[in-house]
Amino acid sequence: MIYTLKNKKNMDILFILISAISLIISFFNLIPSNFDFSWIAIILCGLPILKGATIGLVKDHDIKAGVLVSMALIASIMIGETFAAGEVAFIMALGEMLEEYTLIKAKKGIEKLVNLTPTTARLIKNGKDKIISATEVLVDDTVKVLPGETIPVDGIIIRGETSIDQSVMTGESMPVDKKIGDEVYSGTVNLFGSFDMKTTKIEEDSSIQKMIRLVKSADAGKAKIVGMADRWATWIVIIALVSAVLTWLVTGEIIRAVTILVVFCPCSLVLATPTAIVAGIGNATKFGILVKEGDALERLAKINKIAFDKTGTLTYGKPKVTKVHSFDDNISNEELLKLASSVEKHSEHPLGKAIVEYSKLKLGLDFYDSSNFKMKIGKGVIANINEDILMAGNKRLLEENNIILNDSQNKIVEEYIGKGNTVIFIAINNTIIGFIILEDILRDNVKSIIKKIKDLGIGSILITGDNKLTSKNIASISGIDSVYYECLPEDKLSTIENFQNDNNLICMIGDGINDAPALKKSFVGIAMGGIGSDIAVEASDIVLISDEIKYIPHLIKLSKKTMKTININILLSMALNFISIILAMTGILSPILGALVHNIGSVIVIIHSAFLLNWGRNELWN
Repeated sequence: MIYTLKNKKNMDILFILISAISLIISFFNLIPSNFDFSWIAIILCGLPILKGATIGLVKDHDIKAGVLVSMALIASIMIGETFAAGEVAFIMALGEMLEEYTLIKAKKGIEKLVNLTPTTARLIKNGKDKIISATEVLVDDTVKVLPGETIPVDGIIIRGETSIDQSVMTGESMPVDKKIGDEVYSGTVNLFGSFDMKTTKIEEDSSIQKMIRLVKSADAGKAKIVGMADRWATWIVIIALVSAVLTWLVTGEIIRAVTILVVFCPCSLVLATPTAIVAGIGNATKFGILVKEGDALERLAKINKIAFDKTGTLTYGKPKVTKVHSFDDNISNEELLKLASSVEKHSEHPLGKAIVEYSKLKLGLDFYDSSNFKMKIGKGVIANINEDILMAGNKRLLEENNIILNDSQNKIVEEYIGKGNTVIFIAINNTIIGFIILEDILRDNVKSIIKKIKDLGIGSILITGDNKLTSKNIASISGIDSVYYECLPEDKLSTIENFQNDNNLICMIGDGINDAPALKKSFVGIAMGGIGSDIAVEASDIVLISDEIKYIPHLIKLSKKTMKTININILLSMALNFISIILAMTGILSPILGALVHNIGSVIVIIHSAFLLNWGRNELWN
């Protein structure tokens, strides 16, 4: 399909260039010949228009702008005005090409989503492991999942403990600890411990397959904006025919009637929208914004709410150390961090890696030698430093070793837990000595960005798979109006759907695979291009290649400016057409001169649209 589209685009451009050259040769008679070179433009540009208009009338019973153009072409050819026919065909073909290639939609994401589904599973039967096709797994079968493997079906853990990267389903930045009785989802990744699970949902009922169906169906009801010329095509055709016939009957001059048909051709009206959109897209590109769908700017101008994903969109999507707190007066915060890093340096857990990275990059610490490293799945790590036993982990690790926080320590810790932060406790020889706070921090200037969006009269929503405390804390800090937490992909989709059923036009901004259905369903979908998944990018209408949400206010204002430019273009083109029709009725314009005069409107529209290219740059960058 990509190959076909690419070649079609190349052929269209070639035909447009050849037609332009042929019209120049014909107008200035550059090559003396009995052959009228205007016919080349008529054949290359006019025949596709005639074909499309005929199919629209006969098969679809639909009158579009091409019908009027076809009538003008045929009438001009019948009275020998081939240059006028070729010129009109060229201008219309140019406009249609611009429109077509700003409205191409990417649909490859579903294929990549399908590839996330494991093809095999490790079935346990009669105490033995057997690799079978994932499609052969039945409900209530027992399946073993090893570290690093993708979970093939939905199920419940019946043996073992582990940590799961389930960002594909929930978008959570932190791995989720799982123990016996906890549910696990197909398509998510087992990070550390092996476990046995009893299958609960298979094949089409599994979580990953459900998401595939959501992505496929989510945009089924998304309305497309119809071009202005096509919207009014029926009336334009009727008025043009009536005007031409009446002029012919009153004056008795067929050439005046043909001239009316020529000047009635909505060339500038066809160009009014795509030229402004192309210029708007060019403006957005300079800020690292890729507008994939031509009508996305039109839709964005109408939104009244923006829904944000949290992880990777409002935040950077990675755990970072934000606080180190020692409970022991003899151990400084720096020493506490050094002790923790000396143990965590052996860990592959994202939280442990974040602590070590913080120590290396921010403080440049040299670590102690450690030995007898042990990882307690879902709890933390233990190792020896000299003769001391050092632990770094969560409350479950403390409880397992009968380590209890006193009231004052607990009060300090609860303050951070209440904000949804991740707490890693540090203990030596079963005595708590402090803790380290990790969190997925907000992007720069998020609060001011949300305020700018509100100043434009647009509400804000947070829709995330993260927990209640973290989500509400982020929403409060950012100034977001409402928050929906612990959302799976279908929850995000239904939330968007519910808002839009209440006559809201929602723009969804997200980065993860779990955001893809919501991005598809929303009136406008915007994906983070740098850290976002390919599937989210391909499900969206607009991509922030630079991952900078600070440009969202500019993008919204640009969309509104683009629509204003389109409306002015339409008024200019209609005014010039009206004047041309009057002049054609009075006999002042011939078909060739009429085509030239009314195509001045096309030039004016293009120049006016071009002003969008640099609009708002100084305001934003200063």
